[in-house]
Amino acid sequence: MKKPQGGFTLIELIMVIVLLGVLAAFALPRFANLGRDARLAVLDGAMGSVRSAAAIARSAQLAGGAGRNDEVTLEGAIIEMQNGYPRATASAPGAARGGIMLAAQLSEDFEGIPAANNIMTIRLLDAPRRADCSFIYEGPAADSQQPPSVYISSIDGC
Repeated sequence: MKKPQGGFTLIELIMVIVLLGVLAAFALPRFANLGRDARLAVLDGAMGSVRSAAAIARSAQLAGGAGRNDEVTLEGAIIEMQNGYPRATASAPGAARGGIMLAAQLSEDFEGIPAANNIMTIRLLDAPRRADCSFIYEGPAADSQQPPSVYISSIDGC
């Protein structure tokens, strides 16, 4: 009497391998770009933090009756102001004095690159091409009452 053999046939194994290959071909592209999405979310969160910090610093300045270029103190840190909003200066996290990066409490994952006319590029350091994964903080001009502009300059490198 022959004992029935257990297991899978070669055809069944090949079909399972083909099915897994087809599933991987369709599913892999959907999950392959999660790093870029995460970096974009971090950049978007930092932009929101910068906008909020600028509004809070401006409110503190107005509530204290200070002039448009007078410093304000937020959570023990001195925020340098220019034209009614935080100055576009880079500062290390936890510094005692600084501009928009300190007001927004951006971590060491970001780098600020000041330019002329109260403009600064804030970029994410862990992006593949750091210069392209950034946003711009542009403080108001001397004669303007408009709030600062915060916008993404380029996201190709995220």
